Amino acid sequence: MCCRFALVFMLGLTLALFDTGAGKANSKTIRLAVPDELVSSGFLKHLLPRFSLKTGIRFELLAEGATADAALSQEQGGTAVFSGLGKDWFLIASAADNANLVRFEDWITGEVGRKTIDSFKSDGKSLFTAAVASAGEQETVVLSGDAVRGEKLAVVHCGRCHMVNEATRLTTIGSSPSFAVMRSFADWKARFEAFFALNPHPSFTQIDGVTEPFDPARPSPIAPLEITLTELDAILAFVSRIPAADLGAPIQYQ
Repeated sequence: MCCRFALVFMLGLTLALFDTGAGKANSKTIRLAVPDELVSSGFLKHLLPRFSLKTGIRFELLAEGATADAALSQEQGGTAVFSGLGKDWFLIASAADNANLVRFEDWITGEVGRKTIDSFKSDGKSLFTAAVASAGEQETVVLSGDAVRGEKLAVVHCGRCHMVNEATRLTTIGSSPSFAVMRSFADWKARFEAFFALNPHPSFTQIDGVTEPFDPARPSPIAPLEITLTELDAILAFVSRIPAADLGAPIQYQ
C-alpha cells in the first residue's frame, strides 16, 4: 500500500506547482480504483502524471473494488486501454457524464496516450502495450437525417472551435479535437448526442426544450450556441458519414 500512497503524494506535489489561487484547474480530481499489482509495477507513476501535467486533473488512487469515478480492471467492460502483466486492462466508468473522466479516456485512447503507454519500460523491457481496436471491431453506423444540412449547421455552430471539414481547418481552436478524431472514438454517438452536458458546452449552449435558460447573473461567456433537437439530429447524420481519423498503430518494440 505504500506504493499507492507514494504515488498519490507525488501527483499532488507535482500539481501543486501549478496552483493559481481562485478557480484552480488542478482542484479537479478523478477517483480511480486500481489493483495493487498495477500500482506496484510503477506504470501508473509513468502514465498518470503526464496526463495531469497537461490538464491539471489529478488522480486519487483507491483500492480495487472501492467506490470510485472509474476503475482500471482486467474485468471486461468499458474501454480497452492497454495490455500488460499478462492481462488486458479496461477503463470502466461509473458514470458517463464525468467530463474529467471523458477527457482522460480521450487522452489514454488517443495518439499521445497510446505512445505514453508504449514508451514505459522496466529494466529496459516494455511491459505494457496500448490497445488499438482492429478494423473488424469498428462498428459502422450511418444515421438517417439531412447530412447536408447537418454539415452546414456544424460549420456554423461548431466550426468556431472544432475542425468540422477542410473549410474550417484554419479557423478553429488548436486544442479542440476535430470531428474526424472524435468520430474515431468508440462512443462517438453518445458524446455528440449529449455534447451540451459535457464541459465546456453547458456554459454557452441552449437546446430548445432540453437545457435550462442561462442564469441572468451568469450569462454565456461567448455568443450562445442555440440549436434544436432536429438540428442536432442533422449534425449527427453528418458526423456518422465522416471517415474516422486514422490515429495510427502503437509503437512496436523488438
